[in-house]
Amino acid sequence: MKTLKIGIAGYDRMKARTMAIARGELKPAKGEPTVWFTSVESFAKVLSQRNRELLEMIAREKPRSLTELAELAGRNKSNLSRTLKTMSQYGLVELRAGQRGRLIPWVPYDQVSLDVSLTSTPRHVA
Repeated sequence: MKTLKIGIAGYDRMKARTMAIARGELKPAKGEPTVWFTSVESFAKVLSQRNRELLEMIAREKPRSLTELAELAGRNKSNLSRTLKTMSQYGLVELRAGQRGRLIPWVPYDQVSLDVSLTSTPRHVA
């Protein structure tokens, strides 16, 4: 089972962490989140029930194009494309190149693990 580890941190903390990594001042530890959201609300929006069902459908049906997925899901292709693009930015789905310029959606993870700090200083954020 392949798990995507997700963290929650405000924009300023994520920016500071990214800059510290770029300067070589911080090396991410094994097991730290590799994807970050700025809030639990933004995470919940991207992984809404409808979007989780879409990811499950992609994994189960293995559509060969966005058009095929839109037909399977009963969703408008342009709206579906926007949703998939957003999810791909977070690593939840990959859009692979297919024949004749088609994009093939693929789900690289079986599950996600959410790392949320309950104190003012998250463990993994500088």
